[in-house]
Amino acid sequence: MSFHGPDVLWLVRHGQSRGNVANDEAAASGAELLDLERDADVALSELGEEQARAVGKWLAGLPPEERPTLALTSPYRRAHDTARLALDQLPDVPLRIDERLRDRELGILDLHTWKGIKARFPEEAARRRHLGKFYHRPPGGESWADVALRLRALLTDPMLDLDGQRVLCFTHEAPIHLIRYILEQLTEPELIDALRAAPVANCSLTRFERPTPAEPLRAVDVGRTEPLPQHDVATTRESRVRSDEA
Repeated sequence: MSFHGPDVLWLVRHGQSRGNVANDEAAASGAELLDLERDADVALSELGEEQARAVGKWLAGLPPEERPTLALTSPYRRAHDTARLALDQLPDVPLRIDERLRDRELGILDLHTWKGIKARFPEEAARRRHLGKFYHRPPGGESWADVALRLRALLTDPMLDLDGQRVLCFTHEAPIHLIRYILEQLTEPELIDALRAAPVANCSLTRFERPTPAEPLRAVDVGRTEPLPQHDVATTRESRVRSDEA
């Protein structure tokens, strides 16, 4: 039996989280560390919860033949809570947790800003500059290439029964960029250019569609944010101060 995957793939970044707010505060203060709990436990802000509900209302307003038929989520709290709040508006859409959608793991650099990395791990900062964003793997963490590998496994996993489905994935900024990297067959420089040109806003929507079953998924929307202002909810993007964004 052949496997071709979903007909439509939606990628939703989680709503604004306490981590995003901490990033903004660190950018303003010049802090070296973020005051946060374990990455998997970072919760949504109140605005992030509103953003999640707004996306759910927007998706529920689509014609039935365009709405998602299946949802997958990162197990991290900020993504899972975004999924739960959004799917309150789509109660017939089943939700599955898949750890392959989790955010990139930063290892010993977790909770450090780029300023903090340079001050506390100067040799690692130099290695990061030498290897570049895509291939640098912090001790105990993942490179962007590592994350791409687990996402390739998810996108081609026949056990998920994604054939013909309209799949809605709740995930994080790095996985969204890397799914674009995989599906659009980008090069490393093209990915880096996309990171700079199109930062992914909280609760933005990126959509891929398959024109025919024999054709690959193609990008239709990238980082769409209209659902938020349509429901009187602010759009947010955090400042670039964390180690993986330097």
